[in-house]
Amino acid sequence: MKRIFFVRHGESQWNVVNRMQGQNDIPLTEKGIKQANSIANRLVNENIDKIYSSDLKRAYETALIIGDRLNLDVTKMKEFREMNFGVWEGKTHDEIMAEYQEQFLYWKKEPENTRIDGAETLQELQERSMAALNEIISSNKEDSILVVSHGVTIKVMILGLLGMSLSNYKNLVIENVSLSIVELRDYNRVLKILNDTCHVKEIC
Repeated sequence: MKRIFFVRHGESQWNVVNRMQGQNDIPLTEKGIKQANSIANRLVNENIDKIYSSDLKRAYETALIIGDRLNLDVTKMKEFREMNFGVWEGKTHDEIMAEYQEQFLYWKKEPENTRIDGAETLQELQERSMAALNEIISSNKEDSILVVSHGVTIKVMILGLLGMSLSNYKNLVIENVSLSIVELRDYNRVLKILNDTCHVKEIC
């Protein structure tokens, strides 16, 4: 049975100030580095065979820390980048709310139908990320594959693997350095773990 592990990157410098990152290349904070070490320790006994990562710093730095702990190389893939948020990128959530209030509220309610100026849609993001993921699944005989990516991208890939509508996007949460696992069984696909952050909490 093949398992797909998804890990969101650790805390980045823009996560701290609630600034929309999108495809801006923002590094991890010191806390983010510690978080990446925690998830690396969490994964050490999972027998992961290969690691793939977004090529953006915050994800790739997280993946390298995991790879170092697991003694695995990391393959960078731009297809696993975060969604391009167009004109919203670089702005804080408060700034987006002030400048694009109607559109921002629509994104909260119906993200699958929202079109942001200069941005990808959720459908376009899912198409590019799932094309890469499906190629990895079909071309690898290994049982356990880790993908280190971003919140929005991980959510649309999980929905894609499960054959669920993008209308369910708003019902999922993917936090920094969280772990999610989808099992690819013979006759179905099962979401085994979603948004597990026990490894970065003092009490689980």
